[in-house]
Amino acid sequence: MAEMSMCSSSSREQVSPEEERLAIRDFVISAEAHTKEGDTFYLITQRWWQQWLEYVNQDQANNIDVSSLSEHCDSVSSSDVKRPSVIDNSDLIYDMTSEDSTMGIELHDTLVEGRDYILLPQEVWNQLYAWYGGGPTLPRKVINSGLSQTGLSVEVYPLRLQLVVVPKGAHSTIRISKKETIGELHRRACEIFDLNMEQVCIWDYYGHRKHALMNDMDKTLDDANIQTDQDVLVEVHSNGSSSAFGGCMSSVQENGSADKETMSVLVEPSKSSLSIAGGLSASKGVSRSCSSELSQSQNLTSPVRELDSTYGVSGVSTRGATGGLTGLLNLGNTCFMNSAIQCLVHTPEFARYFREDYHKEINWQNPLGMVGELALAFGDLLRKLWAPGRTPVAPRPFKTKLARFAPQFSGYNQHDSQELLAFLLDGLHEDLNRVKHKPYIKSRDADGRPDEEVADEYWANHIARNDSIIVDVCQGQYKSTLVCPVCNKISVTFDPFMYLSLPLQSTITRTMTVTVFTCDGSALPSACTVTVPKQGRCRDLIQALSGACSVKHNEKLLLAEIRNHLIDRFLEDPLILLSTIKDDDHLAAYKIPKLSKSTIFLQLIHRREEQEIGNAQKSFGWKPYGTPLVSPISCDDVITRGDIQSIVYTMLSPMLRTERQGHTDISETSISVAASDPSCDITTSEAFTDSIESDLKDMDGNSYKTVTLSKLPLQLVDENNACIDLSVGEEKPIKLSSSSMSILVFVDWSHKFLEKYDTHYLENLPEVFKYGPVTKKARTEPLSLYTCLEAFLREEPLVPEDMWFCPQCKEQRQASKKLDLWRLPEVLVIHLKRFSYSRSMKHKLETFVNFPIHDLDLTNYVAHKNNSRSQIYELYALTNHYGGMGSGHYTAHIKLLDENRWYNFDDSHISAINEEDVKSAAAYVLFYKRVKIDDASVSNGAQSCAGHENILPQN
Repeated sequence: MAEMSMCSSSSREQVSPEEERLAIRDFVISAEAHTKEGDTFYLITQRWWQQWLEYVNQDQANNIDVSSLSEHCDSVSSSDVKRPSVIDNSDLIYDMTSEDSTMGIELHDTLVEGRDYILLPQEVWNQLYAWYGGGPTLPRKVINSGLSQTGLSVEVYPLRLQLVVVPKGAHSTIRISKKETIGELHRRACEIFDLNMEQVCIWDYYGHRKHALMNDMDKTLDDANIQTDQDVLVEVHSNGSSSAFGGCMSSVQENGSADKETMSVLVEPSKSSLSIAGGLSASKGVSRSCSSELSQSQNLTSPVRELDSTYGVSGVSTRGATGGLTGLLNLGNTCFMNSAIQCLVHTPEFARYFREDYHKEINWQNPLGMVGELALAFGDLLRKLWAPGRTPVAPRPFKTKLARFAPQFSGYNQHDSQELLAFLLDGLHEDLNRVKHKPYIKSRDADGRPDEEVADEYWANHIARNDSIIVDVCQGQYKSTLVCPVCNKISVTFDPFMYLSLPLQSTITRTMTVTVFTCDGSALPSACTVTVPKQGRCRDLIQALSGACSVKHNEKLLLAEIRNHLIDRFLEDPLILLSTIKDDDHLAAYKIPKLSKSTIFLQLIHRREEQEIGNAQKSFGWKPYGTPLVSPISCDDVITRGDIQSIVYTMLSPMLRTERQGHTDISETSISVAASDPSCDITTSEAFTDSIESDLKDMDGNSYKTVTLSKLPLQLVDENNACIDLSVGEEKPIKLSSSSMSILVFVDWSHKFLEKYDTHYLENLPEVFKYGPVTKKARTEPLSLYTCLEAFLREEPLVPEDMWFCPQCKEQRQASKKLDLWRLPEVLVIHLKRFSYSRSMKHKLETFVNFPIHDLDLTNYVAHKNNSRSQIYELYALTNHYGGMGSGHYTAHIKLLDENRWYNFDDSHISAINEEDVKSAAAYVLFYKRVKIDDASVSNGAQSCAGHENILPQN
């Protein structure tokens, strides 16, 4: 690890927190205005940055100028916060420096900006480094990104490439920016392996297969589609520069085969737009990677093959084709893309359209489109997937185009399959829009006209501006009814839709177990399980616990998260999201009195003697165990060492062991003197009497005697981190630090004291939620697709953010809204909303939806009753999402209509499946095709399917 530098304490004390804050603020403002490509930013650990923010903001209360420094950091208004120590970035890097000198210091692969690190402009880092010192220094460059190459992002994770030299067999790993040129890669490779550039040629060796000769020295690695953790082949020839490239070209084996292997791909991170210090978006590596398996019979791909003519195939019918069973290689977390593409290319209308000559319909001038490039890339990929043969296709050219036009899908992080599908359908529509010049059309109000007339007018206006194969196949029409709650004005509009996004009825509550402790010795600790809103906040949990534990009006609960037998943090902010508390966390709630005076919390930490591990000789040390106890102390009163002993004795009194007269019994309900009579005031002298015995009788007349008590072995940690023995000098006052909200007191439990106190109540703190076998009652009941559709169409009030302008009231109103289906498309795409959002959190719903494979009848849900078209659909494709967030996996189920058989498409793996295996709780996006039946059957409400002809809509 790089050695950290230290600044002298004298130099650090010269600048006040306010001066530091203002200086850094000015640097940030300047950087925001002048950041450009090539600038350097520095990573700094979020932990240290948060400490610095608390330090410089301590006197700012609620008016903090530097809040813009970090949108992820909450300001702290406490006083006299200690100055941070030296900058320590060691938690961002691997513990040991790489043995390969070409790599340098390596960051952890799973760092997240705002959670693990913050990006600082160079001037900010230089100033902080001058004040505090430390390190290691982690500089990163600003690069251009996005479609226009004018967006700025910090390349936190440069490309990591494996250089493989043949015929020597040597190899090396290097880091290099994606914006460096192929010429620079040549130079670096020759420098590392001590080679002559005239004798070297370099190949894109992705997946251990030669893809392209990298001989354009001015081309960037980004433009060459080089990916993180892929191999680059360095071929060395001994015959000089005149024939070097000829020798390289001759080495391509057109009919060679690739070994079957599984590669773990550490993928290139995503990039997003630039902001400063906390809002500064940056690339991030992903440790979870998808495997890419190459078919054993896959041919080596030559540069010529990658440039197959887009115009080479035309007039090929979908029916009778031998293709359609070609997989897509996973390029690294691209299963979300592969599953969506397979569903689209197996849509019969699209398969026929893109295999014919569709180029005459490309709209090259549409400012809303992608200059036809997205349509060409998709059409080329579709033709490869429908070509004869079963060799999996690597969708790298399509992925490159996608990333250029949709930067949100750049890199190789996991993304949402439905979000990609929505972008792809809209992008293909704009690229293929037959309308070259969109007219301006103003919609008229219904004004009492028949719905049929108004709907046709809206649809005609829509087609006048939007006319493509996507509209023909996938677009339908809603009837939207808004009712003003004040004047009852009814507004009816008819809007197009590309897919239906149906909500799932899911569990909206969560059970949480919290152990409640008292500070007044009135009760033993008890675990309390309550039900709270799943997306609720800490105030909801406190309210539920207060009711369950009968908290009095003069009491309150203090929540704390316990980790490693210590209090990790107090959950004092009532707005903390409960979703940030994991099921395997441990929570404690301390019942304390509401005090008007300023208070500080006494944390009683338990320790017991344990043998040190790893020593040849026996040695014992005091180790924390159990759960800390908490009691408030008034900062306005003089507190002596004896007072601390008394407070601790009171907290521990419920755990005093007692002996029943006549027989020995340790009861969980037994209590001490203080617990049996809360009004009893235990004075210091009573608590510290070397031998105290008290006879008690309970309501049943049973006699109890308390065991002998002694002074507790307590040690207090003062503000200088020195330990004070509280068993002596009980009249001496304790100095309470005003800069901390807690004082720490350790109680060392010797065998002697464990005989007098039963501390097992403090051990085995339960988890927030304990997973166990799913009971029959707890299993999720199947949810009908029709139920989801009804919930989607149900009348609901608009949320405040979507208030509607009432033309009659002339004001914004929170109207009620109702949707009806009016015009259904040939292909109905249904998105099951399995992912719910809460600020930055995303949650998955595992609800099983019982969707029909045959005879999805929407007749009763279509408001246009005079429509003679069939409203019956049959499922032919769907995408599945397995697993949780971040680590999930997408597949597709496709029905080949010519074979009338279902297949599972799992990236490059394709296997036949039974129809009964199509339904699962993983279903995510459903593709239904309209079934054509005769008019008589429609009028009689027949449910049978008469055929699967490829028909285009007749709007």
